[in-house]
Amino acid sequence: MTKAGTNLDIILDGLMRRYKERVPDVQDVIATMVREGIINSGDDIENDHIAFRTMGVPQLGIQSFEKIFLHYGYQKRDPYFFAGKKLNAYWYAPPEPQYPRIFVSELRVGDLSDEAQRIIHSYTDEVTADPADTLNLDNGVEVDAFLHKPLWRTPRYEDFARLAEESEYAAWVMYNRYYLNHFTVTIHNLPDGYNTIADFNAFLERNGFKLNDSGGKAKASADGKLIQSSTVAEMMEAEFAGGMKYNISGSYVEFAERKPLDEFAHIPYTQLKREQRREGFEAANADKIFESTYTSQTAKRN
Repeated sequence: MTKAGTNLDIILDGLMRRYKERVPDVQDVIATMVREGIINSGDDIENDHIAFRTMGVPQLGIQSFEKIFLHYGYQKRDPYFFAGKKLNAYWYAPPEPQYPRIFVSELRVGDLSDEAQRIIHSYTDEVTADPADTLNLDNGVEVDAFLHKPLWRTPRYEDFARLAEESEYAAWVMYNRYYLNHFTVTIHNLPDGYNTIADFNAFLERNGFKLNDSGGKAKASADGKLIQSSTVAEMMEAEFAGGMKYNISGSYVEFAERKPLDEFAHIPYTQLKREQRREGFEAANADKIFESTYTSQTAKRN
């Protein structure tokens, strides 16, 4: 293992450790998969990708966040634009196949109302320079700590609620910052009976998990080769400025099935290599997956 790889492992392990602590669905999904005999332990899960949300202001956003993972050999790939949600995004290919892809989105703050922009800048202006430029990117422990520390003061609930009226994404980032938004269980390498999104969704619902049904519970790309689903985000108790506590949307778990490219469709699925399957992402799928943290979906957990 190279030094860069060791540090990348520290960063990814730190992200997953805290994510599991904050999102009980993660351990519940894993435990249910073990109980059903799909896997022996959580270590058997292949993580398709992890995702982060950011604020699109000059000193933050994608241009800042991506510096961390570009440093570790990730390669920037396709751009995405979500007009209705006022978001930009890119995905990043890992330096080695055992690492997850990364999907990073940012809020187009300048597209929001003047009032929403004022609220956002009243917090983000506390970050006076790009924080990624002050990090020792060769120190995995330092980077891991950075990804879990506040970037700005704890928001007032009134500001959170006002942002949520206009952009639930904005409100989520204002409180949660760089916390891992989701990780993604790779479905196509699981045993027969669980290795399609249709079968796996049935397994999840049979065991009481609530699925995001925006755009359908199974969200398929136009070519039919990338199919995704996700749980509905769990509600968590959030403490706002002044000690006020409210339940707000946390994070969730995603599931992805990547079918073989046409030229490799004849190969038995157990023999397919990662590069022989559909790569990248699909804007239409992602647009609906974002809503896993929206109240239209989280209300289903009640």
